[in-house]
Parts: sequence; C-alpha cells; structure tokens
Amino acid sequence: MRTTLSRRRFLRLSSFTGAGLIIGLNGVDGKAFGQLVNLSNDAELVGVTPFVLIDPKGGITIYNTKPELGQGTFQSIPSLIAEELDLTLDLVTIRQSGGQVELGADQFSGGSASIRTSYTKYRKVGAAAREMLVTAASQSWGVPAQECITENGKVLHKASNRSATYQELAAAAAKLEVPKEPKLKDPSKFILLGKRVKRPDIPLKSNGTAVFGIDVEVPGMLYASIERCPVFGGKMISFDDSAAKKVKGVQQVITCERLIGKYRFEGVAVLADNYWAAVQGRKALQVKWDYKGYDKFSLTAYEQQLRELAKSEGVVDHTKGDFDKAYAEAPTKLEAFYETPMVSHSPMEPMNCLAHWKENNQIEIWTSTQVPFSIKNSFSKEYKVKPEDITVHVQFNGGGFGRRLYPDYVHEAVQLSKKAGKPVKAIWTREDDTQQGPFRPMTFSAFKGALDANKKPVAFQHKVISPSIGASSNPNYDKTKTDGGMTEGISEQAYEIPNMKNLYVHADMHVPLAAWRAVTSTTLAFSHECFLDEMAVKAGADPMTFRLSMLDSKQSDTKRLLQKLKEVSNWEKPLPAGWGRGLAQWEFFAGLAGNVVEVSKKGNGIKIEKVYAVIDLGTMVNPDMVEAQVEGAIVMAITAAIKNGIRIENGKTIQSNFHNNPILRITETPPIEVHILAEGGEKIKGVGEPGLPPLAPALCNAIFAATGKRIRRLPFDINKI
Repeated sequence: MRTTLSRRRFLRLSSFTGAGLIIGLNGVDGKAFGQLVNLSNDAELVGVTPFVLIDPKGGITIYNTKPELGQGTFQSIPSLIAEELDLTLDLVTIRQSGGQVELGADQFSGGSASIRTSYTKYRKVGAAAREMLVTAASQSWGVPAQECITENGKVLHKASNRSATYQELAAAAAKLEVPKEPKLKDPSKFILLGKRVKRPDIPLKSNGTAVFGIDVEVPGMLYASIERCPVFGGKMISFDDSAAKKVKGVQQVITCERLIGKYRFEGVAVLADNYWAAVQGRKALQVKWDYKGYDKFSLTAYEQQLRELAKSEGVVDHTKGDFDKAYAEAPTKLEAFYETPMVSHSPMEPMNCLAHWKENNQIEIWTSTQVPFSIKNSFSKEYKVKPEDITVHVQFNGGGFGRRLYPDYVHEAVQLSKKAGKPVKAIWTREDDTQQGPFRPMTFSAFKGALDANKKPVAFQHKVISPSIGASSNPNYDKTKTDGGMTEGISEQAYEIPNMKNLYVHADMHVPLAAWRAVTSTTLAFSHECFLDEMAVKAGADPMTFRLSMLDSKQSDTKRLLQKLKEVSNWEKPLPAGWGRGLAQWEFFAGLAGNVVEVSKKGNGIKIEKVYAVIDLGTMVNPDMVEAQVEGAIVMAITAAIKNGIRIENGKTIQSNFHNNPILRITETPPIEVHILAEGGEKIKGVGEPGLPPLAPALCNAIFAATGKRIRRLPFDINKI
C-alpha cells in the first residue's frame, strides 16, 4: 500500500511539536520495511513508519506497533529501539499505534511474529538516530564523532566534559542524512536486550490504572447486549421487543450483523443506559429463529463422518522418496488414529468494542484487538469510508490467543452506533464468548509407519482429516488442493525419514473456525509426536535415542534442543516406581520448543509431577517474558488436553462458562522448569506459541511410560486412565 500524508498531519497525529528528529522505515507499495528515512523535514511522508520521535520541547516517544495482549510487546518492541539509543524505558513515552496507514501494515500481534520479524530492523532505527545525534554533537563541539558516547539520553564528550541531551540535539540532527547501515551495538554492551528488565505495563495492570477495551467510557454512550441465534447457520424470522423496552434504562432495540470470515449472522441488540439494563432487556426479548435444519447438527455424528473420510486418499501435502513401495516392503508396519477436539479461546476479557459513528461519517473505535491495521482497511471497504476517517484506539488486551484477530465484535458496535446515532459500547457475555465461536477446529490424524530389518524408521505417513480455518474465512476456498494451514509443520520436522507421503482430507463445516494459539500445530504435534513414540516402542528403542538417531547425519536446531532436553531433565536417571517420563518437540513457522513431562500413578489416574521445557529462540529480549509465555502456553496446553473441549449438539454449543469449560487452576499446575536457548544466529524464532504444541504429546507419552496405556484422543480424564 502506498500512503501519503502531509508532515503537518503527521505531527498532529503524533502530538509532535515541531523541529525535532523523527526516524522511521520506508516500505512503499507493499514491500518489506527496510530503508531508513529521516522524516523530520519532509513535506510529504510516503509509505513510512515513524518509530522514534525526539521532541526539542518535550520528551522521547517510541511507538509500539504490536498490540499488548499480555505477551510483553509494550516493553519488548520499544526496547529494540531504546537499546540502540542507550535509553532506559523510564526515559521514554511509549505510544500504542492505532492502525494508522502511515504507521505501516505490520501493526498486529499474531503468529509469534512481533520480535522475530522486527528485531534487526527496529534496532537499526535506534542506531540510526543515535549516530545522527552523535554527529550533531560532534559538529557542534568540533570534536571527532568517535570520541563521543551516548548514555541515558545524552551525548557525552568526556575529554572536554561536555554533554547535551537528545532533545537539545534533535533539531540539528534532523538536518542530517540518515546512515544507510548504522552500526549496531555489540550485544555484550546491552543494557536492555537479553536482560530481566521490569515491564512498564505491570505496575499499571497491578494498580488498576491500565485501560483495557472493556474499561473505556465516553460521554453519551449506550451499552449494548446482543442476542444471536444459538444454532450456527440459523436466520432470524422476527422479534418482539415490547417486554425488553419496559426494562428501566433500555433506550433502543435494533438489529446488527456479525461478520466473521465468510459468514454473516444477524443479531438483535438491546441498547441501554447501563450494561445491566442492556442484559436484562436482552433476556426479555422474544426472537423467532429459522434453524434451517442446522439444529440437527451433532458434533458426535460429524466426528464419525471424519472417521469415514479418513478412508479416502485425500490430496498429497508432501512427498519424499517412495512411501508406498517402502511401506509395502517393510518387515515391520504399524498404524494409528488420533483425534483432537474443538476448543474455545476464552480470554479473560470478553469481546468488547466502543464505537462512535459521527455525523460526518468519521468512525472512532476503542477496543482490545490484535489487528488495528486490518480494522482500518477492511472497515473502510465494508462501510465505504476513507481509512483516514477511521480512528482506532488500541487498548490493553485481556488475552487474545488468536480470537482478537477476528474483528466481528467491532463490526457489531460500529453498525449499532451508526443506527443509534450515538456512541455504543457492545460487550459480549462470557456465555457469548464461549458459545458463539469461532473455535479451533477438531483435527483427526491417520498414521502409517514402517521400520526396516534393523528397526530403523523407513516410511512415514501423516494424513490429516479436518475442516479448514481457511475455508471458514474464504468463500473461494479450493477443496481440490492441500491446505498448509491445516497440515502445519507435519512435513517440516527435521527427522530424517527416507520415505514420506503426507496427505490432507478436507471436511466441510458450517461453524466459524479460527486460529487458536499455535494454530493447528496444537493438534498435529500431539498426534505426530505420539505416533513417533509408538514407532520407538515398536523398535524397542528409548524414545530420546530413537529421535536423535533420526537426526544423526547433521547438526540441526532440533537435535540441539533434544540434547538440551536430555540434559536438563536428567533423562537417563531412573524414576521412582509408578512414574513415567515422556518426550516431544515441535518446530513450525512460529518457532521450536520441546517438553519432557514426568508423571506418577495416582489411584486410577495420573499426577503430573513436573514439566521441563526448552525453547529455542536464537535471540531473546527479556528472559522473564519468555519464561512467562512458555509457562502460560503449557497451562493452556494442559487445559486443552485434560479439560472438556467444546461440544455441539442439536446445533448449539453445550459449554457456556468456566464451570463447564474450565481452565487449569493454579492448584492443578505442575512445577514448570523453563530453559532458553538463545545463542545468537541469523534466525530469530517466536515465543508466544512454540511452547504449547509439545506438551500434550509429551504428557501422553509419559502416561504410556507409566501405565502402558496409549492415549489417542483428546481431551481425556486425567483422574481415570
């Protein structure tokens, strides 16, 4: 996207006072950001992303373009720039971007992409600003630039005992050319990166001053609670709002449309002076729905359809060698079938949005979202307004896990505000959040494996049978081709198996589906790594030794990770009687991590004694945040493995709240020991998602080691093995 705005408009948007230093990156016409640019004196800014602003009359501002979901981008992204400027974050004002076109297309949080796609380029922004400030100081003082150093927001020349703040130097620095390849700091001199630095958002969240989407209020706003069809695919026939309008505080009852992927669902919204009245008015509504036969839908029956579909060949996702020949001729063969459920995202902050459609067709939005840039651009097309006439105020997010990648709840609020002629704050109940989706789809996997005469793996096949997240979003989805989003990672593992043929079988589904933390790696890693364990057992081999034997010919990140897991978990140390130890790893687009889980028999069930986690990053920003994210991923993974999952019967979601869609409690959480591989290297990997996929297979492999029982379906009752 090529964007142009006047410098005056940018200064107004950024609250910048004038003749200071503004450094950003140029990414015109959809190209990747990369070229450093000085925006300080340009009459026009074209396709640029300003990141650091040094104001002679104010302070130093750094933009965070990655919405803060709890994962720590409010600290990590500004730290990349602040590190190169020799600034601690207490000297900086951090501003959250709001999808402004001029701030670039990469304003989103998802795919564990925030650091792995930004690490070097954002450091270059800070390094360029630092060099320009040093040059300005050296020219002013008539001293060599190499004799000047930077420290705590100042340039110093110790030989002459002179110093100047960045603000004092900003105007002069703004007149200089931006260095094309500024020299980055040596990591040995880092003051922020790789250190256990305090997060600036934690005090705000601890003392209640942090503002989440659900907290925002504006004068004259109405609250909205929306009744939607309980059966997916149903259509509204009529509604009677007479009782709802009798509820004190109710002002209007109007319809709105939910836009989620390729689906459009109509709902009835009750607008009131307060949220309580809106909810009570909603309960008083009488709505007639045409279920259109979807009330006959049963997830139990649908899953049986998937089992039948598994008998079909499907389409080839990846092939290597001659699987059919190798499998047919192998002396030892094995097959298995694995099943995983639908799950809900269930972030602690339910979906919400405050929107104001103004008389001049300008739209102002306050919300918790992962995709502010997408909102600006998709909404401008949907509602036929200019992107610059949409203002998005991104608030702190009370969790996302992929759910807030989908702005259906924002659409509802915008429509209601336009119809009501007032600001409208639409809030989903916990029941709405749980029952209306979108959900992570169930994924079934059929396996074939073979060992040669020496008990070495010679053939491997992973057939995925599932509905598609892509098909849920795209009305032009091509069912005749494989779906990389639903076969994620299965053909990219580092294991050296000579013959492989992986397949995909698509299944139609009318329920909205969505990416869930670590997407389909959360389901595929479970089955994939458990089946590899089955092959190890068939070969009579230790599971760790078996995996390392498939990585023997060359060094790889996976091999290094498994060796680290072996070391930190004391893999070869005997366990007490009744205990078992299980192993799994997973590498996919977001990164690489592995787990060793120890369990013990507990009556008819199992107790998770300890989880060892190793995550391979290459480079990290804050080990505290890495550990917290890996721990959180493991808690989510255990929840998805042993709690209810989502069931749909008679077209309706059975689960409604945390009482029947529970998450792991702190008393159920085992000790978790996190180890980080961050030894540098060109490739930087993600943090938020990779810690989740290997837990379920490691847990189930441990249960097999302790009990001899193989778990092939999630979720399972950990108290009844």
